[in-house]
Amino acid sequence: MRLYLTAAKPTDSVTDGFLPAARALGCEVTILSDRPEQHPDAIGCDVWDPRAVIDTIAHHHRPDAVFSNSDHLQVETALAAEYFGLPGKDWRACLAAKNKSLTRRRLAEAGVERVWSVRLAPGDPVPADVPYPVVVKPREGVASENVTLVERDLERAVAGMRDLPLVVEEYLEGPLRTMETLGDGETTRVLGGFATTLGPLPHFVEERLDWAPSADEHVLRALQALGVGFGACHTEYVVTDKGPRIIEVNYRAIGDHCDFLLADILGVPLFEWILRVHMGEPVPEPPATSGHGCAVSVVADRSGVITEAPPQVEGDGLWHRPLRKVGDRVELTHTNRDYLGVIRAVGPSAEGVRRAVTAFQERHPWVIA
Repeated sequence: MRLYLTAAKPTDSVTDGFLPAARALGCEVTILSDRPEQHPDAIGCDVWDPRAVIDTIAHHHRPDAVFSNSDHLQVETALAAEYFGLPGKDWRACLAAKNKSLTRRRLAEAGVERVWSVRLAPGDPVPADVPYPVVVKPREGVASENVTLVERDLERAVAGMRDLPLVVEEYLEGPLRTMETLGDGETTRVLGGFATTLGPLPHFVEERLDWAPSADEHVLRALQALGVGFGACHTEYVVTDKGPRIIEVNYRAIGDHCDFLLADILGVPLFEWILRVHMGEPVPEPPATSGHGCAVSVVADRSGVITEAPPQVEGDGLWHRPLRKVGDRVELTHTNRDYLGVIRAVGPSAEGVRRAVTAFQERHPWVIA
């Protein structure tokens, strides 16, 4: 089997997840990237242009699967898979999920939910009838960059972002949840979900995710309305007093090492499962689970230079992956880019997992001077 994988910057999900999974499945892997020097044996390609992806593949080896886990490259990869007649996502669904303004429009048109939302293209005037508080976010943003709660004076709040296409929407108050799904185009399986703990407002930095599986029917209807039903999908939603409301649909596997955590909790080769779907195999039934797991992102609380850092830890119920090292300078951005490291833990009980994470953090603090 010849697998083409499109990628921009390297990620742990690809390096430590999908590439080993592909090798375990006996695939010959060809990475296409606009940064080939950052990937092993990659072919240089403008992966942001589906015409370039298709042309590069056509002049290489015949593909058996075309896949990407990148937030940014789902449309391009879906179009390439469709061109070669291979299993893949509907490019329209990829676009509707990535573009947060289109997400709101599609969900409203389908009668799934209505959330006050307005698109602000560069140069557009700020609307006068803003139902404060509101959230401002880039139309196609990632990593919580430029996402902020605005309680008044929207014009002033967006002044420094007017070169970006933005979405302004009503603030949805309530517990934040995720739902993780995997589909083969016919059947969509709910793999589980997490309860998300955010850092202090007005920013929206995810600090902790705790295992909280659910199969919310509202979320499943939203995914169906968007055309999402093939491959992995990570959906974030808020349980408001009026019912669940979608925050965003990320048409790829959950990130920030929670994909590894999900595999740990389920006890399945998750990355292989995802790739198998792209090779035309049916999605398997996930097993029942009784344990618990969490992922804690250690967030810098100040700018400065890292003088102490915890070691990397692998296995025995607790893992730590440092994302920075001693000597690195940290400049606070109030986004996911402020992460210093990620701790994930699994165990039979929530309390046991909490104690294990707390004990590790007390023994191995990050120090910024």
